[in-house]
Amino acid sequence: MQCEARTPRKLGAKQLFATGNTVRTHYWSKSTKKRAFDIAASAIGLSTTFVVAVIVCILVKMTSKGPALFCQERVGLNGRLFTLYKFRTMLANSTGAGLTRDGDARLTKVGRVLRKLKFDEIPQFYNVLRGDMSLVGPRPKLPEYSSATDWQYRPGITGLATLAFRREEELLANVPARELEEFYDSEIRPLKARLDRWYMNRASFVSDLVVIWKTAVSCISPSPLRHVKAMHQLPARVPVSMDEQDTMAMSLEAESVE
Repeated sequence: MQCEARTPRKLGAKQLFATGNTVRTHYWSKSTKKRAFDIAASAIGLSTTFVVAVIVCILVKMTSKGPALFCQERVGLNGRLFTLYKFRTMLANSTGAGLTRDGDARLTKVGRVLRKLKFDEIPQFYNVLRGDMSLVGPRPKLPEYSSATDWQYRPGITGLATLAFRREEELLANVPARELEEFYDSEIRPLKARLDRWYMNRASFVSDLVVIWKTAVSCISPSPLRHVKAMHQLPARVPVSMDEQDTMAMSLEAESVE
């Protein structure tokens, strides 16, 4: 189809979610168990969403010119480049800012719905199966925006920063176009990096399940999730302090031990 370090000792779930800045473990985030979970879950994801993917392909092709898939080079684990796959949500050969805002004229009608439901990310189950990505991790960066700190983990389909900025396009809609890039680079991008780094250093199997579940619910729920209300409010008051990041993470811990 066409397309445009040493392993520390094992810690318990509570220790992995400790709020102090002294916990620094990559046990789960870089483990073979996480990779095995990714393989199994992505295989299930591809099989269960196959019919939806076919329907989406047809809708994208029928409603706008261009390929059904959008392909772009991103940076993965250890700085390795890979091709990321998404369903195309913009008009073919669109130009302009790399950031999209709510109401962006480049988005197709189908694309707006796909983005809201996150159906445009379905092809990334294939990226996970291939080993390019993980289910949970920092979002994959473009080469020009990547740094060595982004290479420590496989990028993910979702993650803590993805949840915190679930309504990013609505936030950016309130930023003047001439200030968009500067605002994103100075406020949003560093905060996302801190949130993802904080989470990946403390993640566990249970916390990944919580993030996946909250991501799925957020795609169909118009209201903020009960345990991550602070995260949904986050974009309205950036930047946040380390204490606020810890508070958000504690909400995930509370959910994971219920």
